[in-house]
Amino acid sequence: MTIRTPRRRLSWCTTVAAICIASAERPVAAQPNLVVILADDLGYADVGFNGCRDIPTPHLDRIAQEGVRCTAGYVTYSVCGPSRAGLMTGRYQDRFGFCRNPTIDPTNPAAGIPLTETTLAEALHQTGYASMAVGKWHLGTHPTLRPLQRGFDEFFGFLSGGHDYFPENLTLNDLSEVKRPWDWYRTKLLRNDRRVKTTEYLTDELSAAAVDFVARRHRQPFFLYLAYNAPHAPLQATEKYLNRFSHMEDVKRRTYAAMVSAVDDGVGLLLDELDECGVTDNTVVFFLSDNGGPTKVNGSRNDPLRGGKGSPFEGGIRVPFAVRWPGTLPAGVDYDQPVSSLDIFATIAAHNKLPADVTAKLDGVDLTPHLAGRVSTPPHRSLQWRFYDAQTTVVRRGAEKLILDARDRRRLLFDLDEDVREGHNLAANRQASASALQEALDTWTLQLQEPAFPGLNSWP
Repeated sequence: MTIRTPRRRLSWCTTVAAICIASAERPVAAQPNLVVILADDLGYADVGFNGCRDIPTPHLDRIAQEGVRCTAGYVTYSVCGPSRAGLMTGRYQDRFGFCRNPTIDPTNPAAGIPLTETTLAEALHQTGYASMAVGKWHLGTHPTLRPLQRGFDEFFGFLSGGHDYFPENLTLNDLSEVKRPWDWYRTKLLRNDRRVKTTEYLTDELSAAAVDFVARRHRQPFFLYLAYNAPHAPLQATEKYLNRFSHMEDVKRRTYAAMVSAVDDGVGLLLDELDECGVTDNTVVFFLSDNGGPTKVNGSRNDPLRGGKGSPFEGGIRVPFAVRWPGTLPAGVDYDQPVSSLDIFATIAAHNKLPADVTAKLDGVDLTPHLAGRVSTPPHRSLQWRFYDAQTTVVRRGAEKLILDARDRRRLLFDLDEDVREGHNLAANRQASASALQEALDTWTLQLQEPAFPGLNSWP
């Protein structure tokens, strides 16, 4: 992959030595703050730190420039809901039946993260964190599954998987007024448990709520989950952002670029607030997308990766991924080993005294020693995915990636070091590797559950 700006890599021994000395001189503070910024349907190639040229993202780039760019950052599924469930629990979501985007039906108590699972907010609440979820939830609409019932102290956003951006379109007072699929895009936003009228472009509203939370709650350890729905469809942007890209002839790409630019502005305001409150050095900030870009739907780009949202190929599951923690992690370096959204929970858990019954079940690992250069081995021996409805399973171990399609018993094997575009199927030439990876997948899938709820289009 082309790197647009000079960066260091953790494989450089002299760089690592310097990083380790600097890290050793500055001990990790107790109970660091956690900020998780999640974009929605953002293309792998659509941030400056991954080489984007036509959409400036200076504030997102700042996270990578002042931290670590993870070039092989993965999520646990290539669509919204399951990906978020993996992030929020630190566990493969198929372990508890979250195998597809859930129905938005608020009468279904099973359609979300089950109460038997511990969310990141619930775990941190036990150690004194203040927490807020801002933006898109998509992890359950039943009253028992909403953010305030799953460990968050505050919530501002919406429960469904997508939403209109213009306040004048938000005319439904509650999900009870939804009569058909996709009407939920027009519900008024929730502030905690109360529906409120908003007046600004949705991305701007979410950014303002995030900044306000930090300003109010930064005197104690805090967890901010800022889950933008941009640049997820519908493609809607205000003239303020559209005018920045008036030179673009492709209308879809222009609106998409405007939506990404709005997210970047909001992230800039948030980073500035962390500075203003004096908590930057004690705050770990993760930025990633929930899945790859749906290129034909929103004009995103996943170059050089194959596929996009919904796909088992790299363009569906490999996402823009950067993490910043000044003084603890190095600045301006690339980390090329595979990391996962599962690791966010495990990383913050390693710096808090969480119950063993929570941490023992996590599928993620603490990234701190790996990204800081103290550990040279990869964080994961392998990463796995299951696409239940497509009857497809995936495993990456080292550079090799196997895609197993049970419908036609097809095996696709790629060497990602040599072929990141996944254009050359090596299954026939590396039969031993393909069989070993398939055996590992078969063992892993025995640990998983059947879907616990109907899909997104299901509505009573």
